Amino acid sequence: MGTFLQVILRSLETGSLYALGALGIIIIFRTSNVTNFSHGVVAMFNTFVVTYFFMNWGLPLGVAILLGIISAIIVGILIDLVVIRHTKKVSEMGKQIVTLGLIMVVLGITPVLFGVDPLRLPKLIEQGNLSILGADISYNGLFNIVFGILIMVGLFYVLQKTKIGLAIRATASNEHTAKLMGVPTETVTLGAWAVAGALGVISGVMAAPMTSVTLNLMDEIQVNALVAVVLGGFQTFYGPVIGAYIIGVGRNLLLYYVSSVWGGQILYILILVFLVFRPYGLVGKKIVKKV
Repeated sequence: MGTFLQVILRSLETGSLYALGALGIIIIFRTSNVTNFSHGVVAMFNTFVVTYFFMNWGLPLGVAILLGIISAIIVGILIDLVVIRHTKKVSEMGKQIVTLGLIMVVLGITPVLFGVDPLRLPKLIEQGNLSILGADISYNGLFNIVFGILIMVGLFYVLQKTKIGLAIRATASNEHTAKLMGVPTETVTLGAWAVAGALGVISGVMAAPMTSVTLNLMDEIQVNALVAVVLGGFQTFYGPVIGAYIIGVGRNLLLYYVSSVWGGQILYILILVFLVFRPYGLVGKKIVKKV
């Protein structure tokens, strides 16, 4: 029982990272109609910013993270203003290719600014463990789980209960109609890119202590976040989050109980089989066009 709970707790921590990434991707998709393949590398870049302020300027970690979030918001706004708004007449496929191009740009700029050597970023809570029914989890791991869930609950509250959320949902439903109804859709889109950037750097800061800050820091999170969006469905904001936690838990269970080598691949095969029978995802809806 203790071992099983240990795997579940560890899965919830990684699931929170995937969920933050998936939420950032789906917010941009629903407001800009763009699948942002560059979400991971932009998050990586801003995690480098956090690490730079922490290591080179000697700032407290909390202050460095705050500056990294500000950097992420600025970068997100710049991407929308400089790149995305100039693709209005570009096809949907063309917009996806533009975000793939952003990957190359960020991967080129990052080592020029921060070097090529791996960097270290410490945990927010360095020491301490909590024992739950024979399973141990670090205070930092517990913080990552709780903090990630609180961020998502807060965003869902904003989406469902506030005028800002209503504007976002209206833009997500039909941008042209929302604009006719007086919704400032361009401002909504700008805010979506800013929020997605902040979510990305938060997940990057959470992931960095588990490994090191390198160019491929966010690769696994980006892939699993994209899979979570497909699994959960593109029609809702909460579906990808559910998909992210399913992937986090399912992957670790398969790795521990089935195969430490093929567990991840087995999970992806199961997801592919599921999507064959339900291509619009767990909570997605089949879109029926009326003529």
